[in-house]
Amino acid sequence: MSDRSTSGGDSTGRARGTAGYAGAADALAVQYEEVTFGEVHRDVLGLVPAEPARILDIGAGTGRDAAALAALGHDVVAVEPTAELRAHGQRIHAGSAIDWVDDVLPELALRQCRRPGRFEGIFATAVWMHLDAGERGQAMARIAALLMPGGRFFVNLRHGPVPEGRHMFDVSAAETVELGAAHRLRTVLSSERADLHGRDSVRWSSLVLQAEDSRDARG
Repeated sequence: MSDRSTSGGDSTGRARGTAGYAGAADALAVQYEEVTFGEVHRDVLGLVPAEPARILDIGAGTGRDAAALAALGHDVVAVEPTAELRAHGQRIHAGSAIDWVDDVLPELALRQCRRPGRFEGIFATAVWMHLDAGERGQAMARIAALLMPGGRFFVNLRHGPVPEGRHMFDVSAAETVELGAAHRLRTVLSSERADLHGRDSVRWSSLVLQAEDSRDARG
């Protein structure tokens, strides 16, 4: 999935983090929908809110995950800055109750969101590696501010060669855990898996970082 950052854009005005996604949107729409939400997030499914909750999906792409979460009864806001991917998502998942928003990390203002507020769950699937170190620090602060007490941040990190034309950085799970801790987000799960599309050179890390609950603070 894709996201964009605010530190610069290309000649079309697109932010650097979205580089390569618009032109490949048709093919990516097929690729994204070939795997399911359950397959991609199998290690963290037990930590997804069991009861209807407010969920933010950053870099939602075609809305595969957003639609699956909406089908579970959650109130889902899907952020996707690449218009071509967003259009595919709105077509493919036209029947899903998803609030689509064109927005961007690290500030993620969510001005288009129909109902402002905080979230019990935030997903960033194949997004975080598009941000440079400074942007990741700003983005984590924003994520922490958007989480309700006890809310969880689900991060999916891609490791491997950078595809031609993409704007990516090598971001480790350890760095992400440390950055989360600096913003009072404790790690409740960390795992790794192979690439679901069969790319031997690509692997993935799954992390779940949880905001401090008021009950934890009292304890």
